[in-house]
Amino acid sequence: MRVAYQEQPRFDCPRVDAVPLNLNCRDEIIPILRALQHVYEQAPLRDEILELVGKDVNRDSSPDRGREGLSYWAITVLAAVRLGCNFDYDRLQDLAEQHRALRLMMGIGDWDERTDFDWRRIRDNLCLLRPRTLEKISHLLVAAGHELAPEAIEAVRGDTFVMETNIHYPTESTLIEDGLGKVVTLAADLAGAHALPGWRQHEHLLENVKKIVRDISRASRAKNKGADRLKPGYKRLLTLAEELLQRARDLLLTLRFQARGEGIDWLGEGRAGPGEELWHYVQLTEKVCDTARRRVLLGETVPNEEKIFSIFEPHTELIKRGKQPDPIQYGHMVLVIEDAVGFICHYEVLANGVLDQDVLVPAMTTLQERVGGKIKRASFDRAFDTVENQEKLAALVDHPCIPVKGQNRSHKQQEEASVEFRQARQSHPGIESAIGALQAGNGQERCRDKSKLGYERYVALGILGRNLHVLGKLLLAQDDAKCESAKSKRKNQAG
Repeated sequence: MRVAYQEQPRFDCPRVDAVPLNLNCRDEIIPILRALQHVYEQAPLRDEILELVGKDVNRDSSPDRGREGLSYWAITVLAAVRLGCNFDYDRLQDLAEQHRALRLMMGIGDWDERTDFDWRRIRDNLCLLRPRTLEKISHLLVAAGHELAPEAIEAVRGDTFVMETNIHYPTESTLIEDGLGKVVTLAADLAGAHALPGWRQHEHLLENVKKIVRDISRASRAKNKGADRLKPGYKRLLTLAEELLQRARDLLLTLRFQARGEGIDWLGEGRAGPGEELWHYVQLTEKVCDTARRRVLLGETVPNEEKIFSIFEPHTELIKRGKQPDPIQYGHMVLVIEDAVGFICHYEVLANGVLDQDVLVPAMTTLQERVGGKIKRASFDRAFDTVENQEKLAALVDHPCIPVKGQNRSHKQQEEASVEFRQARQSHPGIESAIGALQAGNGQERCRDKSKLGYERYVALGILGRNLHVLGKLLLAQDDAKCESAKSKRKNQAG
């Protein structure tokens, strides 16, 4: 059973909009809590947000049945604070149990000793929220912020950055080790559940794999840089891998599993669930083995598009940006567009292989339609430059700013530049500050969640936290511009 929020007032807990905040504290949680108070005060905004949260939390169940769960408002507060303050689940659990203002914001009074916040409970509730829902909530918050600062949306600036996935440095040998570790462990569990022989020595088999991988690692670090130094180790590893993968396939056949494209069916009664995960890792490991055979043994150059960079996060993309200190990164490109006061009014996780210049026009068209055509000035860097983008952006906004590529074209553009263009170029580097704030303060440097869905949710939570922080700063400046929690170094200009 769940409720949107506690409507009945409690003697030990003030209303959310009356919770006292320490305005002389410079911690980032204060602006976020102040923004949440504003959301709670605006009943239409609050109800719309909680309706979105409720549709996700009770997507496949009824809110009127079962044991009592966290309210939609409590889940919203925890989601706001998690990456708004860049907390992991352990620290978020501690604050939810000990931080008095945070507990009061969730409607938990001083006399309440029943509500517990195990980190798994927090994680399971937050993972019910879909990235698309969090994006809609961010748009509602940005719209609320633009009511306080209507001129903010008139100038925007955008850029992309890489948020890495949480993987180790990928080599074929370590990826094969990861894959075989899952395959052998899952196969042993499946065989044990059905009393089938053949996997009693699974731990010994994994030790053999690790020994070969260590030998390959030593060979790769050896002073003798001969081209064939890795071949003996990879031959042994691939031979052992093929043997173990074949045994896993035979086990699935014995249990009447049948491959179906990239999936698997069970010909017996019930569900095919026990074999699906095993088949998934068998396929990924086979692909890595094929890449290793082609690259190391046959001497081929394998395109990055055909490689897997993580067994556990197979959606990971290799991105070469050439920027120090990380010229090569593993993750995804994220586009962010910021307005004049710091709201991230549009963001997007780019698909693998998509370039900056491919997303500019669709993103700006979507944003301009959502804000009712209020954007007058937009700036991007030269990575977004194409002739088509220059023309289409000029049709979308009054004062476009994209520096062109090429020395001659750039020199001509500078000579013909308007005052608005020069102002936009002068203030455009501020988007790097916004990206730095997202990475340092909102966890957008490296994703700590798993799977592609978890990655997208992680981005959405970080953007949500940043927008709440900006909204809170605006509200605190209105309440008391001289208080410590309202101070900001940001200039009110962009584009």
